[in-house]
Amino acid sequence: MVNSMMKIFLVGGAVRDKLLNYPVYEQDWVVVGATPKTMIAQGFEQVGKDFPVFLHPKTKDEYALARTERKTAPGYTGFAFHADETVTLEDDLKRRDLTINAIAESAEGELIDPYNGQADIQKRLLRHVSEAFSEDPVRILRIARFSARYHHLGFHIADETQSLMQSMVEKGEVDALVSERIWKETSRALGEKTPHIFFTVLRDCGALARIMPELDALFGIPQPEKHHPEIDTGVHSLMALEQAAAMSDDIAVRFASLIHDLGKADTPKTAWPSHHGHEKSGVSHITRLCQKIGSPNAFKRLAKVVCEFHTHCHRALELNPKTLNNLFASLGAYKNPHLFEQFLLC
Repeated sequence: MVNSMMKIFLVGGAVRDKLLNYPVYEQDWVVVGATPKTMIAQGFEQVGKDFPVFLHPKTKDEYALARTERKTAPGYTGFAFHADETVTLEDDLKRRDLTINAIAESAEGELIDPYNGQADIQKRLLRHVSEAFSEDPVRILRIARFSARYHHLGFHIADETQSLMQSMVEKGEVDALVSERIWKETSRALGEKTPHIFFTVLRDCGALARIMPELDALFGIPQPEKHHPEIDTGVHSLMALEQAAAMSDDIAVRFASLIHDLGKADTPKTAWPSHHGHEKSGVSHITRLCQKIGSPNAFKRLAKVVCEFHTHCHRALELNPKTLNNLFASLGAYKNPHLFEQFLLC
């Protein structure tokens, strides 16, 4: 029997993307006026350990009980959650990260928008709902990812949200991020339309230097203008990612293209703008970065061979047969043509 007080609302990304006429890939629901016992009695399967989340018996969509949260410790795991039938929809929406994600839709199609998310969609603004945004460092990664997704639509970060993100970095909140969460958001951002914006946003608020210092270190390092009119190695890296995104949907190719020049951070200033030997010195930086952010082994392997051999590729027609054969062997071209094809794309 259905609880007469129980109401179900579509929330978050599905509502946001419908309003943007953007593809909707998944639907999340929030349930108001129910208890875990009520949900289980209706055939839902409980899957949440820290707070009550349930799978619909037929669609397998996620249904979460409306909840509030309270900060109890540093980092992204330090929260206590409260969920019961007394928590209102407005209470639940208030704990969300951005106003554009804090819109709900009723079964009748009515939009509930207590924090003016629709207005921010019209203004193309990414704005935090409340000061609670600063309690979870994952939200910095999420706003960077949303920036990468919607940059082509004209979205930008609100000034007050940008200031809050910078304050969070200064207070050391991002230092509590673990590799699994970093890679989850980074890999999703790499698959977006303009993935280079993800890293630009992280750099603008200071988070890139904390999360990926090996990449951040490239900004301000010059290269020969003849081959790199953009001069700055960090800018060059983002341009490489931008071009990789235009050529391939393969996020491993995009990732390897982004970090192919990490070795240039080792060049002494007295040798600038040349960077002899940066190919080999960059491999250790890639190993360290991939371990820090939790990237899969296949991503690390491609990134390392692209780093070590990308200048060989540029000079392929000048190499003698023995060197060229050794290059193919090092790339696994005879055994793993897929890796070789990825290398060539990079």
